[in-house]
Amino acid sequence: MTKRNFIRHVVFFSAKDPKDIPAIVTGLWKLADIPHSTTFEICENTRVDALSGDVDVVVYAEFPDAEALAAYKAHPIYQESIDIVRPLRDMRVPADF
Repeated sequence: MTKRNFIRHVVFFSAKDPKDIPAIVTGLWKLADIPHSTTFEICENTRVDALSGDVDVVVYAEFPDAEALAAYKAHPIYQESIDIVRPLRDMRVPADF
């Protein structure tokens, strides 16, 4: 495995109701205003892979180190986003590598 000098943060979300996907995306885009990431993307799942139906939205971000990721999660905007998205989502699966 290649050693990286950054952390990749990926989070998969599913909506309780498909009509709420745009509101989830909007709520997650608030996270882009947090200054600690070097890369930040939010995408709706294109469902090109037949087995990807459980995921509706993906957040992808890169951070220079664990301290930057922790600062991102401690930022007040992070909680604002949670307050919007949590009631609308079913599944949330994060991975940091």
